[in-house]
Amino acid sequence: MSFLDNYEDVAARIQRFWATYPTGKIHTSIMDVNLEKGYVLVECRIYRNYEDQEPAGIDYAFGNVNTYNVQMKKWFVEDTVTSAIGRCVGLVLGSDKRPTVQNMQQVERIDPKIVQDSAKDYDYWNTKFGDVPSFKTREEAEEAGIPTLGVAIDTIKETLGGVQVAAAPLCSHGHMIWRESKKDAPKSWGGYFCVEKVKAKQCSPVWNVLGSDGQWRPQV
Repeated sequence: MSFLDNYEDVAARIQRFWATYPTGKIHTSIMDVNLEKGYVLVECRIYRNYEDQEPAGIDYAFGNVNTYNVQMKKWFVEDTVTSAIGRCVGLVLGSDKRPTVQNMQQVERIDPKIVQDSAKDYDYWNTKFGDVPSFKTREEAEEAGIPTLGVAIDTIKETLGGVQVAAAPLCSHGHMIWRESKKDAPKSWGGYFCVEKVKAKQCSPVWNVLGSDGQWRPQV
């Protein structure tokens, strides 16, 4: 018997959702992605009924291509989307296991060396007092190469572009999509646009303005 037997498959979880809420909606959005660095952040919003304006649950999944084996690397975005759906469905329906079988299979696939290289392991039960280094200040720890909470947060900010990503606004056709001008465009513009294909039926864009700090903010 594998420890994975205790976790629910995403497909089964989704089937359970549709059986419970046949008129529900599942919306996913890519909140942040960098294919060169190999990561993607996916948001999932679930609605119990089609006419609901507010979601019953919101959850996220972060995918890193380095945690996938060679055969699955090209599908890491799709797999992350599936993971976000599975987590959100579990949130809405209620489950004692937020991670799914697919999530835990990723744990099995992660190279232990990646984890070992991130910090030195100590056996605290068999280690004498004084053998494990301790530091009085954050500066001492950082000088010794020990990542502190501040460094970790800065690293995450750098990885995600230092931006706190807001949820994409909703229109009558669902989640709107972010678009912006190219870097070499004569004038910078950006905003959220309706996903409706027929132009005559599209909702008005939600325009943003570029601040002096280089961050986009809703136009007032």
